[in-house]
Amino acid sequence: MLDWLYNIVGWTLARIHEGLTFVGLNPDSGWAWGLSILLLTVLMRLLMVPLFVKQMNTQRKMQEIQPKIMKLRERYKHDRERLNRESMKLYQESGTNPIMGCLPLLLQMPVFFALFSVLRSVAEGNAQYGFSEELADSARQALIFEAPIAAQFNSSPEELLALGATNPVLAKVVIAIACVIMGTTTFLTMRQSIKRSTTQMPDNPMMQTQKIMMYMAPLFGLFGLMMPVGVLVYWVTSNVWTMVQQHFLYKNQPTPGAPGAEGAKSGGTPSNGPAKGMLGRKKAAESTPEPKEQPKIERKQPKKQPRSKRGGGGSQ
Repeated sequence: MLDWLYNIVGWTLARIHEGLTFVGLNPDSGWAWGLSILLLTVLMRLLMVPLFVKQMNTQRKMQEIQPKIMKLRERYKHDRERLNRESMKLYQESGTNPIMGCLPLLLQMPVFFALFSVLRSVAEGNAQYGFSEELADSARQALIFEAPIAAQFNSSPEELLALGATNPVLAKVVIAIACVIMGTTTFLTMRQSIKRSTTQMPDNPMMQTQKIMMYMAPLFGLFGLMMPVGVLVYWVTSNVWTMVQQHFLYKNQPTPGAPGAEGAKSGGTPSNGPAKGMLGRKKAAESTPEPKEQPKIERKQPKKQPRSKRGGGGSQ
């Protein structure tokens, strides 16, 4: 059913490999095939940058309407159908589409499975998905740090030798290290995203579930044991790209209320906001005239006269 996608991914990978061969790389080397997969990943992620920016804008709008969503939940907590209807109405009025939050991930998965299928076909010696017999043999024999690009950790020593490995034990060690790197980068990517989400929506009811998934992320390395080395290269490259991309986009678009958010929103650097505020307060303090001291009013009390003079002149 997805053969058309497999053909696109395989054809693109083969053309990138031809380009690297044209600039002087050995076509049968692991460098040529490893860089081909890396460049395929970069090309795909470049095409998805606008979607990632749209995802961030969606998350920002979701944060802005969060107080209204909480009011709806409180008002219609006993009417689930009415709550869903009013929530969707609020999303439409604000121009927010919750599906955009996970669209980049959804689009990455088909490419991941397509690359997995292409490399598995290469390992089986099949010439399909845009690969000729010669090209498939070249990819099957390519080594990345002594690990065949189409090999898996659960491949037998005989299979590793058939794929071109000179030392099956060393090949398995390389694959295991790649799986650890994959699990670690997956954890760091999710941690970075959840940290941002916590700042945006501290009362997010899904936060606990997201944290559990984050701490389970290193277990993704176990899935890597069943993946070809080329797919591990793709996954690690994609994770590193995501971390760098999120770092710069999060820095340029801080969450509302965070230090520097107003400065970034107005076009200045994040550090300009507080500095300008302090300067303005200082100028305002200098321009405000000090109140003049009012003169004290002294009330003169009548002098107390002796009793002898109070009667009107004293005795005769």
